[in-house]
Amino acid sequence: MDIHRSWFDDAVTRGLITAEQSKALLAFFEQQGADTPSFKAAHIFYYLGGAIAMGSLSWFVTLVWDSWVGWPMALLAVSFGVLGLSLTQRFLGQGRRVPAGVLATFTLALVPLIVYNLQHALGFWAGDSRVRDFQAYIDWRWVLMEAVTLALGAAMFWRYRLPYLLFVVSVTLWYLSMDLVPFLFGDLDNTWELRKLVSLHFGLLMIGLAFWVDVRGTRKEDQAFWLYLFGVLTFWCGLTFMDSDSELNKFIYFAINLTMLAIGALLSRRVFAVFGAFGIFGYLYHLADKVFAGSLLFPVVLAGLGIGLVFIGVRWQKNEAKLHGALLGLLPLPVRALVERAHG
Repeated sequence: MDIHRSWFDDAVTRGLITAEQSKALLAFFEQQGADTPSFKAAHIFYYLGGAIAMGSLSWFVTLVWDSWVGWPMALLAVSFGVLGLSLTQRFLGQGRRVPAGVLATFTLALVPLIVYNLQHALGFWAGDSRVRDFQAYIDWRWVLMEAVTLALGAAMFWRYRLPYLLFVVSVTLWYLSMDLVPFLFGDLDNTWELRKLVSLHFGLLMIGLAFWVDVRGTRKEDQAFWLYLFGVLTFWCGLTFMDSDSELNKFIYFAINLTMLAIGALLSRRVFAVFGAFGIFGYLYHLADKVFAGSLLFPVVLAGLGIGLVFIGVRWQKNEAKLHGALLGLLPLPVRALVERAHG
């Protein structure tokens, strides 16, 4: 929850606390949130600098690729990796976890570059594909790079517990979900149906991993954010683009998206709510365009339903504490603790 200075001023005006207490509490809360990722000037510098550094050795480096590919590029990337890890340790020693996380992520982002150039230098890479194609093309040959990146990412996250590392891990898992089909099935998936199915199940696995990390972590450092984001994206895209040949299947799709919306509210995860809302509106558009085409009654009923939901929201807010407590009592203890942190 964001802390606003005006709240403390209002509390002083109402006589709830003194001006001195207001200043002390505000300073305390600002100190607590000083190293929490947010839209602050210092953090903008951290993330912009990290993005430029990562981009320089992934996309921009291809401008000099032909003369540096192989051992020179591998040694350059390893040197920057050693520098990144050294600065990560230094900032962690100073208690600055945000810049430490950015530099640790920069180091992890170098791994595909290092692996590719080592392969090239040792003569294991066939053809003239460049590492920049890692971001552009889905190809089974990147699986080794992805596996090494995931292994080192897991080790670094276990060692440092820095949430931003999971950005690279999540993107790599996303790439891996797309590369597994050509790696396992070759050219058998001409219609992309297998890719959609793999994407759906891989997304579910990522969401499960994110939930496990979420249960074991804290919301002060949101370690599950990137896993949730790419897990939901992968799952939802696989589900949405699968062929649906019956109204029953389309209704099941609607129910799944409705469930995602509920999960988003329960866990306070907007990514579930956003994609769930997209799916719900997509299904309602299908009903209006295909099933009830030309019917004035359908949009009238939908409008009434929307207004009714607003009133349900009002009633919920009036009895929120009671309903919230009753629902929490139905959940297992670890999940209950997670929900209480999410709404704390």
